[in-house]
Amino acid sequence: MLIDAHTLLAIGLFDGLFEYWWGIGVGVDIALRITAACVVILRKGSQPAVAGSWVTLIAVLPIVGIPAYLLIGESRLGARRRRVHKRVLDRFERPEFHLHDDPKTHEIVMDSSDTQVSRIAQSAAGSPPLNGNRASLFGDSDATIATILADIAQATSTVHLTTYIWLDDRIGAAVGEALVAASLRGVTCRVLVDAQGSRSFLKGATAKRLRGEGIRVVGALPVHPLRMLFSRIDIRNHRKMLVIDGHTAWIGSMNIAAPEFAIEPRFAPWVDCMMRLEGPTARELQLIFAEDWYLDTNESIEDLLLRCPPAHADGLTAQIVASGPNYFNEAIRSLLIASIQVADHEIVLTTPYFVPDQTIYSALCVAAQRGATVRLVVPKRNNSRLVALASRAGYANLLKSGVHIHEFRNGLLHAKTVTTDGKFAIVTSSNLDRRSFDLNFEATGLVYDNRFTAELRAIQQGYIDASDEVSLSQWEEQPMLHRLAQNAAALISPLL
Repeated sequence: MLIDAHTLLAIGLFDGLFEYWWGIGVGVDIALRITAACVVILRKGSQPAVAGSWVTLIAVLPIVGIPAYLLIGESRLGARRRRVHKRVLDRFERPEFHLHDDPKTHEIVMDSSDTQVSRIAQSAAGSPPLNGNRASLFGDSDATIATILADIAQATSTVHLTTYIWLDDRIGAAVGEALVAASLRGVTCRVLVDAQGSRSFLKGATAKRLRGEGIRVVGALPVHPLRMLFSRIDIRNHRKMLVIDGHTAWIGSMNIAAPEFAIEPRFAPWVDCMMRLEGPTARELQLIFAEDWYLDTNESIEDLLLRCPPAHADGLTAQIVASGPNYFNEAIRSLLIASIQVADHEIVLTTPYFVPDQTIYSALCVAAQRGATVRLVVPKRNNSRLVALASRAGYANLLKSGVHIHEFRNGLLHAKTVTTDGKFAIVTSSNLDRRSFDLNFEATGLVYDNRFTAELRAIQQGYIDASDEVSLSQWEEQPMLHRLAQNAAALISPLL
């Protein structure tokens, strides 16, 4: 078949244009990858593992990696929230709101390891250790809620509640009714729930009833599509706190939800640990609530912070640590590293999600190698498959270093606790993962008391007794496909 000259000319022109535009497309693609990689390196240079994972994803799959980085790559609260948050810190983070007017609260005698940890906590988050507190532990969810309901029933002025998840189940309904009853007595009730974690609650019957009785119910950090252009939508308020009349407070891991956890029943029961505090540290939790409330409502309740709850003569020393994006980012990470490093004999950590950075991995391994007994307790079945895989990718090195790993059988162990040498204890809302360290707003309580720590250690022992200990020989016999899946998940663990 003969092709005339005009057709040949057209084909030649088409080929030339194709090569021209192909070259431009390749050039733009390379330029975008290099530019995005440079941005990541500049922004994440202090976190090499995180930067490396993002650069790899952008280089291999730019059509996925570049939009993903723009959406969730940085801890961006957004310009408006950053401005408001700066006002929050300027307004509330003042010495008079941290210092108690009773001098006995600052007359603290601690040994060297406790002192080191308390100094790290104070330098990271600004809150000093305070004497004169009463503290009690609750490892049973039903007992926790029964006592919380009793506390709300005794409220005379204010009830301030913050939670990540509120479910309209039996516990959610009971807490709602207790708040309504308090409001009818003239108690001012404020409820702050995470807008994403409690999105069903905010649209449900209980929230409607609370609002109908004059109770302020606010969704923290609300999410909508336009916000994705200016800030991360997965920065969440993960705190679980309750402050009653400014002198009694709760902190820990439990959401306003029954342990059967209706939205994920196959992993139930959820097993939590909460701490009840009376005394000076209650005002520290009131301060955290006041900051969060102002951030999402622009309403100041700072007058309440001028009231100092009474210090108890038989009280103990405790400390509160707040953390979150744009402020105190290193607080939890620094606190955990310090707790591991000062351990002479034993450290026990319980967490549902274990995907820490390399610094904490190394600290755990070094502690075990120098002779401390290190015990890590995690759920055997996790509601996040990807997190479970990434978590287990680090088991081999931990086990080789002598770390004891216990997998809890009886539900999803959701308690986030630490005990060190039987001397000080940590109860927190923070998981052992980068999300809690860098993205979420979290709240942590420390108690420097042997008796209290022994009580928490006994609760932890109950978790250990209901667990299967993982042996190195057993772990090394895993099928190759299991190890492949775990190591693949570990590659993206800096992005989780």
